[in-house]
Amino acid sequence: MRYYLIAGEASGDLHGSFLIKAINELDPKAEFRAWGGGLMQAQGASLAMHYKSIAIMGFVDVLKSLPRIFKNLAFCKKDITAFNPHAVIFIDFSGFNLRIAPWAKESGYTTHYYIAPQVWASRSRRVQKIKAAIDHLYVTLPFEPDFYKAHSYPAHFVGHPLLDAMEFIEKPPSNWRVKHGLDPVKPIIALLPGSRKQEIKAILPEMAAVCHSFKEHQFVMAAAPGMDTDFYDAFIGAAPIKKITDETYALLQESSAALVASGTATLETALLGIPQVVCYKTQWLTYWIAKQIIKLPYISLVNLILDKEAVAELIQKDLNTQALKNALTAILSGPKRAQLLEDYRLLKEKIGAAGASKKTAAFIVKNTLE
Repeated sequence: MRYYLIAGEASGDLHGSFLIKAINELDPKAEFRAWGGGLMQAQGASLAMHYKSIAIMGFVDVLKSLPRIFKNLAFCKKDITAFNPHAVIFIDFSGFNLRIAPWAKESGYTTHYYIAPQVWASRSRRVQKIKAAIDHLYVTLPFEPDFYKAHSYPAHFVGHPLLDAMEFIEKPPSNWRVKHGLDPVKPIIALLPGSRKQEIKAILPEMAAVCHSFKEHQFVMAAAPGMDTDFYDAFIGAAPIKKITDETYALLQESSAALVASGTATLETALLGIPQVVCYKTQWLTYWIAKQIIKLPYISLVNLILDKEAVAELIQKDLNTQALKNALTAILSGPKRAQLLEDYRLLKEKIGAAGASKKTAAFIVKNTLE
């Protein structure tokens, strides 16, 4: 069978690679074409488009990129038609995928959505678009099935795909710190400022500003895959920050705490048991528009799943040096740290066990072969 997958970010490439691997185990003659990256390609997919060439963040940047977006949409439809898949699989990336999905459905392709759009966060009317355009929906958060049930739409809860990737995490070797030129004893505070240039520009200077207040710690930043490390220098300034690439999980495991840009990384950090402060800052117009649309009490997946403010969230003007210093101090020791680690334990119970990729693959292959 032929499978066409569309992912638009590094996380989608990761989860798509595990899904392709799982489909291959059930359908050894499977052929794959994808929008994704090197991980999906390594599992046998021919790339139609690399996610790095389509990443856009923020309302203003979307407006500036409209001609390119429309060109990509047209190319995607043409490429799907040429490949003529038995199944089209959308992975997250809702802004793009929910524009392709209605066309794919009308064109007679069976449509699957893995890692469903977060329509529960904003514009719930988009559920109607999903109901009309998606044949099979696979959700990854424990509260999502009830949301879709309330809209008379069946959704398969498969668990969170991060657990699949984290099953293969190995502990860093004993010489990891020495290998990266780090102090072998001094506690580490990890900095995860995001993977897009826009968010790094907004968030990293705020993170760097607190470094001099914690001289008993060393600060180590996880550089985004494929990002030139020199790009970060203008936002770090004179702060004593070490940069490490492609070893985020190792860094977190070696850390006492972390400052993390809002996104999937907050959940990864929690699942690894590292106390964190969640940071978010963007263009003022993008934030204002988001506030009109999104009516959630929290921005981090950790707090949304737990339905309480377990991790501190510093957003926009609240992301400042003093607030960040106070929030970080609170999780380095004492009752706040102890409570957060207990909340992480409850989080793991709610998410469940690994196996999202295999469960989703089984549904897709079964529905494709029927």
